[in-house]
Amino acid sequence: MMQQWQPVLTIKDLTKIYGGGCPRCLEVTGPEFETNICCHCGAVVACGQVSFELYPAEVLGIVGESGSGKSTVVRLLYFDYDSSGGEIYFHNAAVSANPQVKLPQTDENLLTLNSFQKRQLRHACLGMVYQNPHLGLRMAVSSGGNIAERLIMAGCRHIGQMRGRSADLLAKTEIPVQRLDEPPRNFSGGMRQRVQIAKALSNNPVILFLDEVTTGLDLSVQARVLDLIRQLQSEFHLTVIVVSHDLGVIRLLTSRTMVMKCGRVVESGLTDQILEDPQHPYTQLLVSSQL
Repeated sequence: MMQQWQPVLTIKDLTKIYGGGCPRCLEVTGPEFETNICCHCGAVVACGQVSFELYPAEVLGIVGESGSGKSTVVRLLYFDYDSSGGEIYFHNAAVSANPQVKLPQTDENLLTLNSFQKRQLRHACLGMVYQNPHLGLRMAVSSGGNIAERLIMAGCRHIGQMRGRSADLLAKTEIPVQRLDEPPRNFSGGMRQRVQIAKALSNNPVILFLDEVTTGLDLSVQARVLDLIRQLQSEFHLTVIVVSHDLGVIRLLTSRTMVMKCGRVVESGLTDQILEDPQHPYTQLLVSSQL
């Protein structure tokens, strides 16, 4: 049924290589070689020729061991990193919270945009929650100020509206509104992640990226953050990509999953099928190790 819908995003052969690289990098790396380091030039293929589609209101999981390339994929999609190759297409970029931002055409490869256009697109259409809150928040700036900063980037200029929106988002993410003017450096790890979520949602993103959002949190705090994400996804019909090494998180949040190893996708399909009947030997090992 999902295949009948128009995808929000299409990714073709997305590649990121660290180092000079050579023509044989993609030929001599990957799961079959058990390495993502090129034996000819020493370059690291963080992700190689990754392709998939993302559909409206879908929660897609990307799972794999440390160094598999899963976080690199979302950082490329969020334009934190420059890609080494590939194509990215927005298919319904018109659904932007900021109509003043001119968005690319459906047939325009987003990787060909200049830096300013990529920043505009990110501020208008995308949201990111990082594993390390220090990457997503200014720790010395108030929680409300962090959210307001994002709203300004998305085109909002009315101080009263920004404060009201910040208070509303903090309430939705279970942060006491009276702590609106308190900086995240005073907060616990779980609260910092919830402030990050509030900030990421402030521009009504078309796509939300969650990169290992529960890593390092106590189990009880993890459960609350995951419940919050499920609630917000259902309420706002969010389209989400979840990156995690934890199959429990993937099972709870996602409907479809990609498994990565050595920078490549080795298996993909419905989450229940992947976890109950894995086909690739690496996926089988991953599932059995977490039983």
